[in-house]
Amino acid sequence: MISGEQLPRRSLLWLIVCQIAVMLPHLQRIPLWVVAVYLAAAIWRLQMFRQRAEMPGKWLRLLLGLSGATLLFMSYGTFIGLEPMVALLLVAAALKLLEAIRERDGYLLVFLGFFICVTHFIFTQTLPATLYSLVCTGLLVTALIALNQSPGVGLSNHEPLLALKMLALAVPMMVVLFFLFPRIGPIWSVPSKSGQSITGMSDFLRPGAVTKLGRSAEIAFRAGFVGVIPENSALYWRGLVMSQFEQGAWRTLQWHEMPEVERKPIPPRVLAEPMRYRVVMEPTQQRWLYGMAYAESPTAGVYEATDYRLGVINPIEFQFGYEVSSWPKALMQPNLSDWRRRLETDFPEGLNPLTEAWVKDLREQHADDRNFIAALLSYFRAQPFYYTLEPPEILSADFVDKFMFESRRGFCEHYAYSFVAMLRMADIPARIVAGYQGGEVNPLNNTVVVRQFDAHAWAEVWLVGEGWTRIDPTAAVAPSRVEFGFEAAMDGQPGFLSDSLLSAYRFRGIRALDWVRLRYDALAFGWQSFIVGFDSTRQIELLKGWFGEIKVSWFVALLLGSWAAVLLPLMLWLNRQRSVSLMLPEEQRFSALCRRLEQRGCSRALGEAPLQTLRRARDHLPEADPLYLALEGAIADLYRR
Repeated sequence: MISGEQLPRRSLLWLIVCQIAVMLPHLQRIPLWVVAVYLAAAIWRLQMFRQRAEMPGKWLRLLLGLSGATLLFMSYGTFIGLEPMVALLLVAAALKLLEAIRERDGYLLVFLGFFICVTHFIFTQTLPATLYSLVCTGLLVTALIALNQSPGVGLSNHEPLLALKMLALAVPMMVVLFFLFPRIGPIWSVPSKSGQSITGMSDFLRPGAVTKLGRSAEIAFRAGFVGVIPENSALYWRGLVMSQFEQGAWRTLQWHEMPEVERKPIPPRVLAEPMRYRVVMEPTQQRWLYGMAYAESPTAGVYEATDYRLGVINPIEFQFGYEVSSWPKALMQPNLSDWRRRLETDFPEGLNPLTEAWVKDLREQHADDRNFIAALLSYFRAQPFYYTLEPPEILSADFVDKFMFESRRGFCEHYAYSFVAMLRMADIPARIVAGYQGGEVNPLNNTVVVRQFDAHAWAEVWLVGEGWTRIDPTAAVAPSRVEFGFEAAMDGQPGFLSDSLLSAYRFRGIRALDWVRLRYDALAFGWQSFIVGFDSTRQIELLKGWFGEIKVSWFVALLLGSWAAVLLPLMLWLNRQRSVSLMLPEEQRFSALCRRLEQRGCSRALGEAPLQTLRRARDHLPEADPLYLALEGAIADLYRR
């Protein structure tokens, strides 16, 4: 077709549908005025189709373009970043629709739609996002087919069915490319996602920070175990280690703040066999990972800090999967350096005079560190302390005094904060660990689903002969929190799940919904682990399992051979379909009847006319045979011709 021909009317509707479809996934990250521009452009273009409006002139189109760019800059403050770039593409596509008059304009809109569809994968790579992208791809292919239809043909189901057929034909090649095409790292970098909010734990711990997470049922990560899943009381997901106290808050120690000799982690003494599992984290925009102590990860890009926590160099902007091996009985840092001891016992004097005096008296009664810790935990059990999602707010510098002797109502961070502070007052090395505790076991795929309300804070205490040891003061006040999970401890309390009104977890206990929810969790974990997480390492392992040692020449031959095995039969089939499509309907029907007759042992003779073939075959068939009736109809058609 000539590129200057008019845009077929039948394709306009498909183009508008495609435009809206590729825009919908970006609703959460674009300003509302972009949506308004989309709708206004679609309505204007439809009015032009109905001859009730004219195409905007050159100067008006220029003004609309400049106005769109100005509004984008006012909305984002910059043109640099993924969100502004995607929003710019969306505005450009909407304005292009206003001047889509010729076929070349339609092709440009389709190709721009493909590009916008791909940008959605920059922000998320989940299974629902992939399925929706396939729908958008089908719509775009449908619009492309409609652009190539003859003018004046009415709307039908032909285009969508043909698009579906074309996508189905592409599946074999897609599978081959997925498993065999070499996995390489990114050859260029893109600007970070500027508009993405930070979720989960913070590297600063103040009273109330973890409490906010207790109101959310959003998934933090999933962990798939090889073997038996530990009891809920053993599921302590270690994330941040907070050793520094300043300005009323605990924070992690930065790498550059440590002496050079302390920057290298000391290998622990590992005992017994490790637990092995795979963690799939949701995007957090943070750099730390979660694992049970002591944890190691062979996944590329994962490092181990000096305090035995796991981390990555770049913020986690997508679902991130990594393998972990954990030794629960490992001896972490059996020897404590002088610098580390000073750091882990440092706490400002005079901020909490009542607690300091009380700790001094208790220390005189229990000189041994273990006995002192036991006495503190006994005090928590004996006194009327309460575990609650709605503790009173304490803003004064003497937080520990107010909490220990007045309010006595708090969440996990309140108890960890006060407990570590009192240990340091007693010159016992201690620090706060923030992470998650527990999780929902999914028996369908042997995974643990950890949600934001499972966020937890506890203490690590250094003891002679034991190294860093986990001690959870919350367990002394609310043992059900550790034994049975957060939900059991919060039963009946206001505020639980108040930030997740639409979460499917709110309707737990309904058998049908639980069935769907657990199966979706299992499917989502498998999708990330085996599809999204299929990197070069796993590709090589898979190919070695199939073919043994892989050489470059073998790999190239395997790749080319797979392409040939898929493409050659497809080309032959398409060529046959093309030859059939060039036949008249009567010829196609006659050819089909001849094939059926050959199966009955009645082949067409060389040079025999179609009518003679049909009559001869009819005479040899009983009248009750369904093929007899088909031959009668074909003969009647030939007579009518």
